[in-house]
Amino acid sequence: MSISIQTVSLKSALTIAQKTLECARSERMNPLAVVVLDVRGVVKAYLAEDGTSLLRFQIASGKAAGALGLGFGGRELERRGAAGPLFINAIQAMTDGKMVPVRGGVLIRNQQGEVVGSVGVSGDTSANDEICAVKGIQSAGLVADHGDKE
Repeated sequence: MSISIQTVSLKSALTIAQKTLECARSERMNPLAVVVLDVRGVVKAYLAEDGTSLLRFQIASGKAAGALGLGFGGRELERRGAAGPLFINAIQAMTDGKMVPVRGGVLIRNQQGEVVGSVGVSGDTSANDEICAVKGIQSAGLVADHGDKE
């Protein structure tokens, strides 16, 4: 008996990454890097605009991994970090510092509400990173979960 696990498709991951970068260009934001993780936390797609700085892959990946690993978007990670810095410090230690607890990490949900992956974006302000991640996810016909109920 095999178990079927829903995960973001390669086609959707590429669409998300491309549309995320298009959002930044259309809004005249700084150059972005975007990482799309599948439900297992494996990189499904990575794109970086010309002009991104050195650590953008690691930052974007850390935002995506934090959202996926804890099961909520960057907004909630920010809130929990402010309310309980010891918790965030413990998570940072457990992940060897590979989690970035700020906006720009967004869960990808399918139409049934199941988590199928996550997106991390880095390059502009965390709020702008999140805006583009959400637009990228929505452009693939999926549901963005940034950590607020709205």
